[in-house]
Order: sequence, then C-alpha cells, then structure tokens
Amino acid sequence: MRLGVLDIGSNTVHLLLVDAHAGARPVPFASHKRSLQLVAHLDADGAITDQGQDELISFVREARKFADRHGAEDFLAFCTSAIRESANGAAVLQRVKEETAVALQELSGDQEAAMTFQAVRRWYGWSAGSILNLDIGGGSFEMAMGADELPEVAISVPLGAGRLTRDWLAEDPPSAKSVKDVRRYIRGTMKEAATEFAALGEPHLVAGTSKTFRSLARLAGAAPSAAGPFVGRELRLEDLSLWTKRLAAMSVKDRVNLDGVSEARAAQVLAGALVAEAALKAFRVDSIKICPWALREGLLLRRFDTLMFEAQEPMPAVGVGHVQLNSALQDTPWAGRAAL
Repeated sequence: MRLGVLDIGSNTVHLLLVDAHAGARPVPFASHKRSLQLVAHLDADGAITDQGQDELISFVREARKFADRHGAEDFLAFCTSAIRESANGAAVLQRVKEETAVALQELSGDQEAAMTFQAVRRWYGWSAGSILNLDIGGGSFEMAMGADELPEVAISVPLGAGRLTRDWLAEDPPSAKSVKDVRRYIRGTMKEAATEFAALGEPHLVAGTSKTFRSLARLAGAAPSAAGPFVGRELRLEDLSLWTKRLAAMSVKDRVNLDGVSEARAAQVLAGALVAEAALKAFRVDSIKICPWALREGLLLRRFDTLMFEAQEPMPAVGVGHVQLNSALQDTPWAGRAAL
C-alpha cells in the first residue's frame, strides 16, 4: 500500500510517499517539499504571522492534493518545534484544520526522539546492539538510546541549529565572542542532558540523523546523496572540529559554495556543527554513522506496523523511558504527553 507522511519542520515542509507491504522495507515513491522557515515568520511576541500561516496552509493544501493524485491510501501529518513552541501554535493548528481538512498532530521533542530512534533501529537491525541516536533539528536537538525497538531514554533540548543561529549568531560572519558564548551555552546544556544516559552504559553504535548531520558528513568527505542510501557515511570528530573552525571564519555567502550546504541552510550550518561537536565530546565518541532514515520513516514504520495488526486485538500503549507512545496511531499518534 502507499502511505504518506507530511512533516512540518522548522526549516522545511516535506511530504514523503512510500510503498510498503508486509515483510518488505518501505520504498520511497515520491517526495514533495518546500523551504519554509517558520521561525523567520515570528512576530515580537513569538507568534507565527499571518504571512507564515498563509504559506503553511498553501503547502498543506498542495501536499494533500499531491498525495491524493498519487494514490496515497493513508496519510499522516505532524508538526514539531516550529509550531509547538510558537505563542499561537494551537490557533495555527486549528486554522490549518479548518482551511485544509488536515489535522496536524503536534509531537513533543522526546516523542520525536523516540520515533526517530525506531527508524534507526530498523535501518541497522538487532545486530547493532545498543544504539545512541543524535538528531539536530531547526528548533531542537534530540537524543535517544536503547537496546530495543524503542529507546529507554529519549530527550529533547533547545539546541536546534536555526534557534541558536537566531539567538546567538546573528552577525555574518560571527564574532569570536559570539562563537565562544554559544559554545559555552551548548556545552552546558549538553552536559546536563548527557547525564540522563549515564546509567545505560556505552552504546555499541552511535548514529546521526537529520539534514545537518548529512551536510556535515559531506563537508568532511562523505559520499554525496546522489550515491544512494546504501553507501556508508561517517563523520569523525577530528574532521568535524576542523570544519567547525573553518565555518566560524566564513560568511554565509562563502558557505553556500561548500559541498552539501544549501542556500537555505548556509546560515545555520555553523550552529549545527557546534552542536554536533559538543554532542560527540559529551558522549565521548570519536565518530558517528549517518543514518538515512529519521523521523518521517519512524512514523511511517509505526503506522504500517499498526495497519498490519488492525484486524487483531489492539496493541497496548508502550512506555519508552520518559515517553508514552500509543501504537494505534489513529486520531492521535500518542497516548500521553512526554513527562520529562
């Protein structure tokens, strides 16, 4: 069957359609996306402006039509920190529903972390052992770790690349002082979060998801996206630290000319590099594998699992560290809110 998932992120709004059937991996069928930085459409009170809402609604309509035109049999739509943390998030969700008939499900940060972890687990399989996954978004940074299908600990902290750029690195190029200050802030926040994972021991595999990690790996010499998802990609701390220093000395205009850095993300790639570097140091790892599957795939996999069992007794809610996840994924994807 053909499934669709609409992801309203901080930097991009993205619809992914995949074909799947029992016992097979989901195969991408089509993708439709647009660069839309909702954080750039916030007013002084932190509310999404009418213009930002209009652009969002326009894309949601496009996505729904695209999915219908290509025969999607099931459709999930969700939003993350860009709407979750805006002052008028609830009103925006209501307007989207009224004008498009699409109900966007609001995910908490640690729910994002848990669903992304599930995608990573499926990609690497059980032979990977205990996995630590790191994901850099536009508004938040997610960490999840465990030895099972779902993580034992899943945490989100406000270290998104877009957020840090806006709040700490407004100059172009940034001053040495601003880079030093944001490094200190990231390091302190990361150290506090990393202590939550201490009881789990050392992971057998450390993975990185998100466009930011893929871009950083490409800068460090990893294969381009055109090489396909089955080419192994890795990012070493040694290379990352070198590129972090280089990016700090470059203007946004110069960064656009780098391999793997798009115009839309050039301004925030430095902040992403600073977060990635701090994370690898906090967890004491020298390298990280880049996983091609992330949040969208996690939601699709969980939805497809549910559809396979619809004719049977419903599966119970599953406790995952700090997260309660409802496997039904019907009207609302999760049974309970995160309680960090």
